[in-house]
Amino acid sequence: MTRYLVDTNVLLRSIQFGHPMQPQAKAALESLLQNAHEVCLSSQNLIEFWNVCTRPLDKNGLGLSVQETYAELTRLERIFSLLSDTPYIYRQWKQLVEKHEVKGVNVHDARLVAVMLVNGVSHILTFNTEDFRRFSHITVVNPSEIIPEYT
Repeated sequence: MTRYLVDTNVLLRSIQFGHPMQPQAKAALESLLQNAHEVCLSSQNLIEFWNVCTRPLDKNGLGLSVQETYAELTRLERIFSLLSDTPYIYRQWKQLVEKHEVKGVNVHDARLVAVMLVNGVSHILTFNTEDFRRFSHITVVNPSEIIPEYT
């Protein structure tokens, strides 16, 4: 069994009906679960998810209400494992950003990698594969690699 962290972009696309990547995101998540992989989230993913879901459509969000977002968050927590936040994550993150010279918004991706390393998660499922390629400690997987008919 492989442990996967789901990047926020995959979570968001999986619930965004009408988006061209929605079927692929949903199918990849379902396939991982059906094939007995452990599919995980971090608190950071859920916070980012809340941010985008509740942001207005004209501000590049999904425009969901707090109640709709809360219900979706609760559903995700029932389906996926939630990784622990520990003090070791900050130390791991600090090493990663120095070693890989991470700048700007990419610090958030480095924190996800730190969460993975501290919690023993080897793979990340993301549409933004290039954002994670610099981190040789993990395996970066695009949903199209899980569901080849979407390549």
